[in-house]
Amino acid sequence: MTDGKDLTSRQVVDAVVKGLEDKKGLETLFIDFAKLPNTVAEYFVIAHGSSNVHVAALADSVIDMVRKETGRKPWNKEGFENAEWILLDYADVVVHIFQDNTRKFYNLEDLWADTEITKVESMQ
Repeated sequence: MTDGKDLTSRQVVDAVVKGLEDKKGLETLFIDFAKLPNTVAEYFVIAHGSSNVHVAALADSVIDMVRKETGRKPWNKEGFENAEWILLDYADVVVHIFQDNTRKFYNLEDLWADTEITKVESMQ
C-alpha cells in the first residue's frame, strides 16, 4: 500500500478492476481519456451487476480493494439508495456500476466511442 500521492491513475484502475472481478462484475471495461483535452477524469471504469444487491456488493468491493491497494477513498459516492447506478469518484478515475437495463439505457460506451476502450477479460 502507498500513501496515495505517487499513484498513477492506471494503478487505481487496476485496483478497481480487481475489486469488480472479486465479486464477479459483468462486462467490465475502462475508457482512457488521456488523448482528449479537458475531460472530467483520466479514466472511466464501467461494469454491471445482476441485481441491486450485486451492484451494491460490487461497489463495496471496489471501495475496499482500492483502499487496500492504494490507500485512497472515493471523493464522492452516489446511488447506493436504489443501486441502479452507483458512481464512485476517485477524481482521476470515475467508476460506474450499473444494473444491466440501466447500463443499456445510458450506454456510456457509445457516448465515448471515439476514445480508447479496453474490455477486461474476465478471470472467472
